Amino acid sequence: MTFMSTISPRARSAPESGIVEVVNYARGRDGLIPLWVGEGDLATPTFISQAASEALLAGETFYTWQRGIPPLREALTRYYQRRFQKDLSPEHFYVTGSGMQAIKLAIEAITSPGDEMVLLTPAWPNFAAAAELSGVRPVSVPLRFEHGTWQLDLDRLEAAIGPKTKALFINTPSNPTGWTASRDDLSAILGLARKHGLWIVADEIYALYHYAGGRAPSFLDVMDTDERVIFVNSFSKNWSMTGWRVGWIVAPPAIGQVLENLVQYATSGVAQFMQRGAVVALDEGDAIVDANLAKAAQSRDLLCDALIATNRVETLKPEGAIYTFLKIDGVTDSRAAAIDIVDKTGVGLAPGTAFGDGGSLFMRACFLRDPAQVAEAASRLQGYILGR
Repeated sequence: MTFMSTISPRARSAPESGIVEVVNYARGRDGLIPLWVGEGDLATPTFISQAASEALLAGETFYTWQRGIPPLREALTRYYQRRFQKDLSPEHFYVTGSGMQAIKLAIEAITSPGDEMVLLTPAWPNFAAAAELSGVRPVSVPLRFEHGTWQLDLDRLEAAIGPKTKALFINTPSNPTGWTASRDDLSAILGLARKHGLWIVADEIYALYHYAGGRAPSFLDVMDTDERVIFVNSFSKNWSMTGWRVGWIVAPPAIGQVLENLVQYATSGVAQFMQRGAVVALDEGDAIVDANLAKAAQSRDLLCDALIATNRVETLKPEGAIYTFLKIDGVTDSRAAAIDIVDKTGVGLAPGTAFGDGGSLFMRACFLRDPAQVAEAASRLQGYILGR
């Protein structure tokens, strides 16, 4: 009997990340421009780190509130008033050990093994993997790709709903496609959820990365108070805090004790000194968010304009998020292409094979980086594409 034969089949089936596979292949190379993972190149601003450091040195190192420290939950109410024009009580907020944990806890709260969850693809692979690890079958509904843009097919979405469906997982603005639901789209999706008695897990982590101006439409704009919608979010993208692993859930207070219990048996809460940094990020970090948005917009234009100019790349500038999802003429194996591109150009891209149905012919590039570096990456990619 081998060690692996004694491991849970569910755990054994957890897939290796197709993104991390390429990262591990080329990590640390000289001259590398890493556009493969979803983070920027800015370290966490000093005023945020200083707040955490001061709390750590002051001895805030004990067990703390499972739902999050009251000052952080209060700061989240101010953030939603300011950015979403919504008055939510602190009882709507639950602090988690990353956006990824927020996703996992949301799935565990509303599903049982054997249930199904419908998600729009191409999608960040962790959504489906988290469902499978909870014994839930992810059901993919591919977005339509036409003339370089992605569109929702509402009829296809409803057709995927079956007797075992418990939830719809909706990520908008989307990783990796940049598809951004309109207010009408969100109203229609919410109508489906109401009609079929489903929960919605709404990943709006990129809501502020909306290039038409202002934030992207949110389910908060179209739903009634305390409907069956759970929002998952993270400090990672807006405030350059990817390594902190701090996120949050917005959910009806009626299920608050359930979520607190799930936090207790997963991590027993997020370190209090880290939460102090998160408070400062929310209350004093608008300038950092705005700077990241401006950098993303400029780098998006540089990268997409260069790729489109080759006449061999099928993509348009994304409406939202921090990625371009590009289709290069002649590429039929994006995993092999990602390896070839990093070997020949030193530019790290994520293969579309990692993003599920509808993504295999595409490649993802994150443009939340210094525009000068993105311009260099674009030049290298142009040379590679035109030399094929």
